[in-house]
Amino acid sequence: MPHAQLDPGARQALAVVAVESKTRKDLTWQQIADAAGLSVAFVTAAVLGQHPLPARSALAVAELLELDADAATLLQTIPTRGAISGGTPTDPTIYRFHEMLQVYGTTLKALIHEQFGDGIISAINFTLDVKKVADPEGGERAVVTLDGKYLPAKAF
Repeated sequence: MPHAQLDPGARQALAVVAVESKTRKDLTWQQIADAAGLSVAFVTAAVLGQHPLPARSALAVAELLELDADAATLLQTIPTRGAISGGTPTDPTIYRFHEMLQVYGTTLKALIHEQFGDGIISAINFTLDVKKVADPEGGERAVVTLDGKYLPAKAF
């Protein structure tokens, strides 16, 4: 039976322990995702407290990270989502995404509404992918793909 986690503190504390284990064992997020049998973006978000894992995946992740049975159960709870509190993020990577939305948010809204009409892009029926590609001008580029189902607004 699904259970909701109302206080994000327990999942945040588990995330700290899980990341410490990941580091100690020198694992990648991809290795953890492979054990879980799910995408790297989803499993990373789940371990960091933003999604519940299915039972089989939670047990596999807990075993790989040497977490106890209580941790495996907690990985299955539906969390209180949203990890950024206190206004503008200060971590440089997270801040750049905040900045991108500050600069391009109204553009994204205008283009999406022009193409689809009034509505939203789901963060539930959603996939995320991150790829490293060569920059033709030298160095590397990050390609971040956000793929969400469009949900039209309904009059009632």
